[in-house]
Amino acid sequence: MTTSETHAEIREAVRRLCARFPGEYWREQDRNRAYPKAFVDALTEAGWLSVLIPEAYGGAGLDLSAACAVLEEIHRSGGNGAACHAQMYTMGTLLRHGSEAQKSALLPKIASGEIRLQAFGVTEPASGTDTTRIRTFAKREGDHYVVNGSKIWISRAEHSDYMVLLCRTAPRTEERPSDGMSVLLVDMREARGKGLTVQPVRTMLNHATTELFFDNLEVPAANLIGEEGRGFRYILDGMNAERILIAAECIGDGRFFIDRASAYAKDREVFGRPIGENQGVQFPIARAHVQVTAASLMVERAAALFEAGEPCGSEANMAKLTASEASWFAADTCLQTHGGFGFAEDFDIERKFRETRLYQVAPISTNLILSHVATHVLGLPKSF
Repeated sequence: MTTSETHAEIREAVRRLCARFPGEYWREQDRNRAYPKAFVDALTEAGWLSVLIPEAYGGAGLDLSAACAVLEEIHRSGGNGAACHAQMYTMGTLLRHGSEAQKSALLPKIASGEIRLQAFGVTEPASGTDTTRIRTFAKREGDHYVVNGSKIWISRAEHSDYMVLLCRTAPRTEERPSDGMSVLLVDMREARGKGLTVQPVRTMLNHATTELFFDNLEVPAANLIGEEGRGFRYILDGMNAERILIAAECIGDGRFFIDRASAYAKDREVFGRPIGENQGVQFPIARAHVQVTAASLMVERAAALFEAGEPCGSEANMAKLTASEASWFAADTCLQTHGGFGFAEDFDIERKFRETRLYQVAPISTNLILSHVATHVLGLPKSF
């Protein structure tokens, strides 16, 4: 893989890889609540999980829009990039703010697949999306930090070697609530059983979701990313990348549903003719296509700003909102088009229907995005 490849070539290559993992594979993973290791290994070997890692560290050195293309095609092919997408969006924090020693130690091994950086530890039971109120605290003691607290909804913790962890290193103040937070790189292999407990949380999705408990976990001070107390600013790069990449996944989901609905509507005959001849069937599918196409342009805009190093928080949020709502409308339309067959596992519609619904809730809820746009873009007074 070279940086001269166009996104069209990337998309075609990813589609070929995904063809090796058809619906039967994903249904089995979903049924058994299994981690799709074979799929993740194949993506790693092909270099798709290291597209954002610079060539000097063994990656492809491509931009965020290339990563968006990879994840979009995984989802359009019927797969689920949630098993590995964190390895892309955590790069926003590590690449921009990590030290040279940290990048030299981790990035080549991530690129080769020797280690996985798949866990992003931010959300807590008592804070939810109010990130400034997290309580997990890291106290500096000599050459290490002692971490105590908990996190929830942390996906892939059981399948990751490292985690990007946001914690407090100073108490919260009302004057500057985002100050006093820091980012630590936690070696999960060393932490398990030595102050870190990982507890699986069963959900309607096969996302390997967990709750984490920290009990006097020692983390080397050398694992601090950037400066102490400035972690919220660093984590925003990861959050913006996360929202843009997940928006791209939603575009892929939306196109998956539109493809399936269109094909079924052409072939399925009721009352002696294809149901796709009926405008009552045509119009929702057409509207889904319009909405997904429009949302994809918002994703492209947000990715372009991120790549240019420009402020993109509002655009990342709007991309995620428009894409998640477009994919959900497409999902509902596809299920309605298939009728009873849409609920059958063998059609893959019900699985993807469940998977794409998540993204109106995570990684940030639709209402929080609307609040951000109201106050930060439109200048309306804050409601909280």
